[in-house]
Formats: sequence, C-alpha cells, structure tokens
Amino acid sequence: MKIQNRNVLVTGGAGMIGSHLVEALLDRGCEISVIDNFSSGYPQNIAEYPNIRLFNLDISDDEGLDEVFENGYDVVFHLAANFANRNSVDHPERDLLTNGLGILKILDRCRRFDVSRFTYASSSCVYGNAVGAMDEAATEFDPGTPYAMTKLLGEQYTRFYSDYHGLSTVMLRYFNCYGPREFPGKYRNVIPNFLYTALCGQPLKITGNGEETRDFCYVTDLVNGTILAAEYQGESAEIFNISGGRPTRILELAEKINDLTGNRDGIAIEGRRTWDHVVHRQPSTCKAEDYLGYSPKTSLDVGLKNTLAWMITQMDDIPAQMDHA
Repeated sequence: MKIQNRNVLVTGGAGMIGSHLVEALLDRGCEISVIDNFSSGYPQNIAEYPNIRLFNLDISDDEGLDEVFENGYDVVFHLAANFANRNSVDHPERDLLTNGLGILKILDRCRRFDVSRFTYASSSCVYGNAVGAMDEAATEFDPGTPYAMTKLLGEQYTRFYSDYHGLSTVMLRYFNCYGPREFPGKYRNVIPNFLYTALCGQPLKITGNGEETRDFCYVTDLVNGTILAAEYQGESAEIFNISGGRPTRILELAEKINDLTGNRDGIAIEGRRTWDHVVHRQPSTCKAEDYLGYSPKTSLDVGLKNTLAWMITQMDDIPAQMDHA
C-alpha cells in the first residue's frame, strides 16, 4: 500500500515525531486526522496545518474514539503514548492506562472499522540492557521500566490483532529520536535538555560516567522509516528497528553541544539514575535496510544544528513549557 492520497489517522500527532509525520503525509496528498490530548504534545506543532482534522481527545475515551473512527481510515499511525521511562517510573498506572489499555482501544476500533493498515510506534526500550547489537529476532527481554514493559505489551496486542483478527500491522522500535519541536523538560530526552542547558550557560549533567552510548535518529529519518514500514507489503506484524545508524557516547554528545552553543560551563558527571540500567543501546538495522530500503541521511552534526536553530527561536517560551514537558 502506497501512502499517497490516503485517509490517515495519527494518534499523538501534536508531538515532535507525530507533527513531522503529519507534515510528511500532507506532502503525500493524504487527508489527515489527528488525535492528541496535549498531555505531552503542543498545539503550535500542528498549528500551521489548517486542513487537518484535530480531535482534542484522550485515547481512553470510548465515545470520542468511536466518533473519530467513523471517518473511515485507510491507515492508522499509533504514536500516542505516556512518554517515557522516568515518567513511567513516577506514574506507572497512568503509563499502563495509556500504553496498554489505550493501544487496545485503538486496535479494536481498527478491527471494527475495517482499517487497512495499523502502524505501531514501539521503542528500543523493550530490549532493556541487551548485550551487543539489538536485533528484532530477540525473544528474551529485560525491559526494566514500566514504559518499556507497556511498549512491549503494545507489541503483543498488535501481534494478537494481526494473528487472530487478520488486521494488517507493522511495528517499529524507535531509537532515541530527536529534532525540532521537542521542548526540554523533566521527562524529555537528553538532546533537548542538553541544548537548553547549554544555551542557558550551565554545565551539562551526565547521569552515569559518559561512556554510555545511544543511537540518535533525526526525526525526518525516523519519519521516512515509519512511512516505508507502513508501505511494506510483506507479512503482517513484522518489527523493524529504526535508528540513526551510529551509536554515540553521551560524553561526546555533551562536548558537541557545548562546542556548538559556545557553552563554557562544561560537563558535570553525576551518578546513574536508579532505574536506568542500559549502558549501551546498539541497534541492528539490517532488517530495515534489507526489507524497507531504509537508510538514515542526517548526520548527528547536521541534526544538532537544525535542532539548535529551532530551539533558539523558542527560548522565550521554554520556561512556560517546562512543566508541560
């Protein structure tokens, strides 16, 4: 199925990834509906797209979901989530309601309303502290946080609806996405938090020893991989890792950001967070390359420059957004 001129629903469409996905789908001539309760998404992320149908709705709202799905969708991209690890540690029940019950409600409406394709945004967190390259063929998991557990639960529900109900599905394990439209905050990723801290002229706090590695994926590459997966014509319920293709030490990342921003306050090494046991997150991307033709195009240096340029334009608004993020 080519994602061209389709009627598409994006849950979590006002988030950083979701809003970039909406933009890419509009470029493909799609008719777009967005569900977002703005618990972590932002109205301004999609304000420039007046032709979309926006439903300010929680995915636990049964009556509201029925109304949304009556529009009849070809494809559903499910990105709505209680994000992410630390948030889930602090609020495990909310995490389960959104990431567990929420996906179940979306999947069941995809079945009932004859959606042709369901695309699920899972997470590399499901691998836990795996040793070596994280491969989609893995059968043993040590998730470690409620968020990782519920993202894995979402995969199991997706597979059930594929196997039992015949729903056409595909799943994506995202690795450390970053880019414009993600505000810094308590529960946000390292890159927006480092950039904002550096712009404020403060030391970048590394929770660990700095030798930890993550594979950072620029948002436009991740969105491209998501659409390629949605168009995949192989067996249902396949899983694909989507990453930037190059693990980076956190110390190297901090140094890059300090250099890029001219921050002279340096780096502060702090102890590892009690819930964070993942030292290295190293994906295997062979499957996405072979099956989808996926190839990330954006280097970390270019992605950081793009993200910094956006954040500079938002500096006056960020303090008001910090609690929301």
